[in-house]
Amino acid sequence: MPISKGKKSIFMHYQQAKYLLGAAKLAQLPTDEGIEVAFAGRSNAGKSSALNALTQQKSLARTSKTPGRTQLINVFTLTDSARLIDLPGYGYAKVSESTKQLWQEELSRYLQERRCLQGLILLMDIRHFLKETDQQILAWAHEVGLPVHCLLSKADKLKQGAKSKALMQCKKQLETIHPEATVQAFSATKKHGLDQLLAKLDAWYASAEPSIEQED
Repeated sequence: MPISKGKKSIFMHYQQAKYLLGAAKLAQLPTDEGIEVAFAGRSNAGKSSALNALTQQKSLARTSKTPGRTQLINVFTLTDSARLIDLPGYGYAKVSESTKQLWQEELSRYLQERRCLQGLILLMDIRHFLKETDQQILAWAHEVGLPVHCLLSKADKLKQGAKSKALMQCKKQLETIHPEATVQAFSATKKHGLDQLLAKLDAWYASAEPSIEQED
């Protein structure tokens, strides 16, 4: 399956994504330079499945029937200067409250202080979107002017009418939290919305570093 139909994707390195490291703290991340795009979401939102669909790798990001398995900030390299970041899932992990608090603090610091972060992909189940923590992340992003693109995942679980209604409701709610945020329906299993996601990522990487498309 081609990465995108029609116009060639500017950033043809998603399939080449490679695991670099897992960081428990921001200090363990690569030097704060180049370009990063992060994926965040509740532990059952389908974040790992979305990353695997994007990169066309079945096990790049670990998927599990047990929510909350991803407990580190996982870094994947695309090129020498570009990375994908898989942030810890939140909401359902079976860990202590103190550990959850530490995760939340690290997540807040990452979104607000990481200078190379160009954009955030926020995964939300299309049937259960904009929960309290989702709204908090959007508020943090809006505060620092960080672009956010929301994926309403598992869209294949709804019929077209219900899917359209959910999209409209989410857009309306976003206007009061992060007016600049964008949103789309997405299904990792059906690859629905993958081209739209690729276009968004291409735009973020290209606008941050126009020369990156020359890296082959």
